[in-house]
Formats: sequence, structure tokens, C-alpha cells
Amino acid sequence: MTSMTPDREPACTGCSARRDFLRQAVVAASAIAGLSVAAPAQLLAALESPAGGRTIRYPLPAADGVSIDSRNEVILCRAAGSVFAFALSCPHQNTALRVMPKNAGFQCPRHKSKYQPNGTFVSGRATRNMDRLQIVREGDVLVVDPAVAFESDTDPAGWAAAKVTLT
Repeated sequence: MTSMTPDREPACTGCSARRDFLRQAVVAASAIAGLSVAAPAQLLAALESPAGGRTIRYPLPAADGVSIDSRNEVILCRAAGSVFAFALSCPHQNTALRVMPKNAGFQCPRHKSKYQPNGTFVSGRATRNMDRLQIVREGDVLVVDPAVAFESDTDPAGWAAAKVTLT
């Protein structure tokens, strides 16, 4: 047994500060755990649709060309009298596609798959065309639903119809 003499300090002068820190850390961790249990449905819903389940509106392009909305993972391409909306990712391994010079189509930087401006597969490791998104025209506005994608191999009719023809 040890006894303390009046001239000796307690063995641990910072113990109470450490205990307070640990207590606050446990409270914070519990709060975070409670939030993750309380709102999993909201988190899953946000992951299911890049645009949060809403359609996205874009101005009708005045000329042939490509614009990329990386925030919503959408490619808009006007070419040969039509406008297409594509998923930004390559259908092979979901790598973000890049625009080839002079509006010559798209290329995957990972495995060099190439696509025509209308999304048709040309060459590379991919086995199918780019995924087209649902797109409709409302006057001078294009309305795209990034949650509705058409794959050419599983829905060829939907893939072929997923475009806006300009007159």
C-alpha cells in the first residue's frame, strides 16, 4: 500500500483532462453512430440517383458539340441533327469518358474504348455502346433524367429512341 505525503503531488496531473477528452470523444462517436442509424434511407436514396431523383434542364445547344455536366455525370452531345444525353462513365468499367478532338466522339482513358458522337461503340475493350439517358425537348430546353439509362444490349428500342431529333 502506498501513502501520500503532503509534499508529493498526485501521480497524474493530466488525468482529469484526459478523462474529459475521452468522455467528449465517446459522446461525439455515439452521436455520429446515432445519425447513421437514423437516416440510412435518405443516404441510400441520394446514392441511387446522381441528381437526387430529379430531372435536369439544359439549354438546347445552338451548334454541334459536346458539353459535360460532371456534377450530375451527364454528357450532352449535339451531332448530325440529333441531341443525345449519355452517362459520363464508360460502360466497360465506369471510368469517366473524354471528348475526342473535333467532336469525333468519345474515348475511355483507361482501356482506350472509342465511341462515335451518337454513342455507338467503335473499338476497344468495351462490349457495348455508351449508355443513353432519357431525354425530351420542351421548347428550347432539354430535360434529362439521369436515373433512367438505356443500355443498347438489353433495351435496343429504348436506346435507339433516347434522343431528340432536331428539325
